[in-house]
Amino acid sequence: MESFQLTKEFSSSYGKVSYDSNGEGPPLILVHGTPWSSFNWRHIIPALSQWFTVYYYDLLGYGQSEKPDGDVSLGVQNKVFSELLNYWGLQKPIVIGHDFGGTTILRTHLLDKQEFEKIILIDPVAVAPWGSSFFSHVNEYETAFQGIPEYIHKAIVSTYVQGAKYNSMDKETVEEIINPWLGTTGKRAFYRQIAQASQKYTDDIEPLYGKITRPVLIIWGERDSWIPIEKGVELHKQIKSSKFVPINNAGHLVQEDQPTILLTHILKFLAI
Repeated sequence: MESFQLTKEFSSSYGKVSYDSNGEGPPLILVHGTPWSSFNWRHIIPALSQWFTVYYYDLLGYGQSEKPDGDVSLGVQNKVFSELLNYWGLQKPIVIGHDFGGTTILRTHLLDKQEFEKIILIDPVAVAPWGSSFFSHVNEYETAFQGIPEYIHKAIVSTYVQGAKYNSMDKETVEEIINPWLGTTGKRAFYRQIAQASQKYTDDIEPLYGKITRPVLIIWGERDSWIPIEKGVELHKQIKSSKFVPINNAGHLVQEDQPTILLTHILKFLAI
């Protein structure tokens, strides 16, 4: 597998963000979640680039972006995203967000008042309560996790990310996903972003979902063991302008499990 590389860099107020763009046409932005990176959009970028100028980036503290020692929480990601939108000079782009990427889009729209043409949310972290026992453990014992040997850390991250996919994940994909989280900097960054995950960042916006008027498509993997599909149904009820599409034989990482079916629903919603 050829290594996935981002070629451009933006210096936000909070740290350096790596990004790239591809294609021509109306602007469309892909925002990944945790513990992922823009690498996980690789199956759908080429197709979307046939109709759109596709922008994709690694969240601050993730992937190829800078991994600062400070705040990389959801409370910062929407601010970085707003700065990126202004830097790119984009007005009312189409946005697609997965997991924390969906949360970031919702916070950017509802709190920072950034307007989007259409919004697509894929298994987003959006409806309380959320967070696993693993998240709670890391939050309470972050220093202890930071001190575990590298080989144990690698095994933890590898096992963790594979749990997001319904179908088995090949070795090369696992390696690309976990590579940014290895080494001293990567290990610190991995446990930092988990320790900083807090439901307060969705509590801020959940009461505002009823105010969303833009067209919204909510896509959910039926076999999502990280965030059950019932959360997607509840989000659909809260966002009156939304459509809801379940995808069979897909877990939390729909873009890895069923990229072709995912693309079909995206393009249909965008009227391509």
